[in-house]
Amino acid sequence: MSISKGQILEGTVTGITKFGAFIELTTGETGLVHISEVADTYVKDVNDFLKEKDTVKVKVINVDNNGKIGLSIRQAKEKPKPTINFEDRLARFMKDSDEKLASLNKNINSKRKSGSRY
Repeated sequence: MSISKGQILEGTVTGITKFGAFIELTTGETGLVHISEVADTYVKDVNDFLKEKDTVKVKVINVDNNGKIGLSIRQAKEKPKPTINFEDRLARFMKDSDEKLASLNKNINSKRKSGSRY
């Protein structure tokens, strides 16, 4: 099976280094998950997130001419779509609008009371 950029595959962690983790894919090939692609949060030590023999889902992010495979655990996760509906957007707009209008009225009224003359 040919591996191509964008594929999502399963693999097993075969080794952990200070710069990432080596993953043996179900195709028999091995790729590297760089430390920056392990999780969505800051990763100081890969061992805090992965252990050898863990099964992980990875996305192929790079395959170079030498056959090196770049992988990402972070990008393989499905991100939930935001569920902001029309009513929520309208309520947020109305609140922001009311706050801006109140601020504007306060500013205008303070100028009237001070009796500024130009």
